[in-house]
Amino acid sequence: MAEREILLLGDERLYKVSKPILEADLPKAKEVLKDLHDTMTHFRKERGFGRAIAAPQIGESYRIIYMYIDGKAIGFINPKLDFLEDEQFELWDDCMSFPGLEVKVLRYKRVRVSYKDENWQDCSIDYEGDLAELIQHEYDHLDGILAVQRAIDPFSFRMQVEK
Repeated sequence: MAEREILLLGDERLYKVSKPILEADLPKAKEVLKDLHDTMTHFRKERGFGRAIAAPQIGESYRIIYMYIDGKAIGFINPKLDFLEDEQFELWDDCMSFPGLEVKVLRYKRVRVSYKDENWQDCSIDYEGDLAELIQHEYDHLDGILAVQRAIDPFSFRMQVEK
């Protein structure tokens, strides 16, 4: 298991724009995806939440996202995001890089993510609702943007108390 430390809010590495993976870097991408899986699995066991994680959160400045939803893992290499409609919704967002803090943000309701898979094949998936929000959150990490930067207003923050 290659569990890695998750960088926390304030770490300057979280604010950098990630670089694309080249086909020649595919072995590195697969290694990063495995580390993301192991790190998120450990986090979920300890904290009880976590559905996706981006490479910058473990200190890897690559355009890679890992999602694990309903028993299915998806690795997104060099994802590109398109908004399928203008409709947005408001929600309380959380993040493994600032556990316990929630931020009220606006996200697009429907998106399409185009990406390379672990075999360097072109893929595309449409998401809506909470999964659309999730991929937007992770995609922001690739551009050095955290949910706290997307807060609707100065009053859009709350702390969750662990039970």
